[in-house]
Amino acid sequence: QVQLVESGGGLVQPGGSLRLSCIASGGIFSSSDMAWYRRAPGQRRELVAIITSGGNTNYADSVKGRFTISRDNAKNTVYLQMNSLEPEDTAVYYCHVDRAREIRGWGYDYWGQGTQVTVSS
Repeated sequence: QVQLVESGGGLVQPGGSLRLSCIASGGIFSSSDMAWYRRAPGQRRELVAIITSGGNTNYADSVKGRFTISRDNAKNTVYLQMNSLEPEDTAVYYCHVDRAREIRGWGYDYWGQGTQVTVSS
């Protein structure tokens, strides 16, 4: 079965950087769009960045120019490089995969368990 495991979260000072990683397993992801979402306390979950199977990217306006999403298909891994972090970036960050080819066929809408990012001095 498909599993998504995030890592790389933590506590960082404003202006600092973090890199999140999400390793996908249990399926074939070459045709998958992969994305990062976040949920801040008391807020709705929002899309942060997405990278398509073809490598096209899109970002939330609030992170454009500061965050970069990338993927390594050989490692089934998606990354989120976060620079110039602000307190407003504090949230739980979730990895998402839209679909994957599993042994039993196509599956859809997979989520990781989340990793906490806290930006504070």
